[in-house]
Amino acid sequence: MVSREKREAEELELGLKGKTAIVCASSKGLGKACAAALAAEGADVVVNGRNPETVAAAVKESLAVARGRVIPVVADLTTEEGRARLLGPIPQPDILVNNCGGPPFGNFRDFDRSDWLRAIEGNMLSAIDLIKAVIDPMILRRHGRIVNITSVAVKAPIAELCLSNAARSGLTGFVAGLAREVSRANVTINNLLPGTFATDRILEQARHAAKDIGFEEQVALWQAEEVSGRMGRPEELGAMCAFLCSDHAGYITGQNILMDGGGYPGTF
Repeated sequence: MVSREKREAEELELGLKGKTAIVCASSKGLGKACAAALAAEGADVVVNGRNPETVAAAVKESLAVARGRVIPVVADLTTEEGRARLLGPIPQPDILVNNCGGPPFGNFRDFDRSDWLRAIEGNMLSAIDLIKAVIDPMILRRHGRIVNITSVAVKAPIAELCLSNAARSGLTGFVAGLAREVSRANVTINNLLPGTFATDRILEQARHAAKDIGFEEQVALWQAEEVSGRMGRPEELGAMCAFLCSDHAGYITGQNILMDGGGYPGTF
């Protein structure tokens, strides 16, 4: 008879041990949390960023919990050369997590054509190029997981995030069609839509926003404005990403999964 402890351990197993994963822009923030979660589940994970020191620090953090290999790749994924370098160590991964820092805030009247093209390249076309590079081998193996980290703004657009609204919505529309095309091959594609998470970027914005009040007061004010009364923890999104990449999530595809503490007010 199987013991309760063994049964619980088997129930919690995500089936990621020995799988290979590439996590884009994973030297900081939400990408780093996703890489750490996958590494902790036993996957071999490529950690990526543009700054060698930041990448090295992220690899060290992931190694602290890893049950698989953690491989650093310093590359700018908005360039063809950078994407080729990213795919070098694991050209045919089982898992691809697309992620890219958001474009600048601002009024659309203040942006020129080059600003729009940079946003589309960074938050749409680079992800599509990486999907194109890995998806056919996934189909042949009849197994693959692709997760795109986008934004709550895809579901509830924010005027000041016009560049992000457009580029990420374009990626979302592309994925909606492709996910249905490849589902029969046990390849899933889903999008994670984060709201406000306590990343270095958000905390740095709080430091700049704090004028008449201190940094801690500014953070507390922002948290009070959240429906849940707090910001999300990056490891919470990392855990969801790991689940979507697991054997248990094979029947979830083409979905836009909000992680915003209930901030989105709609029913659908």
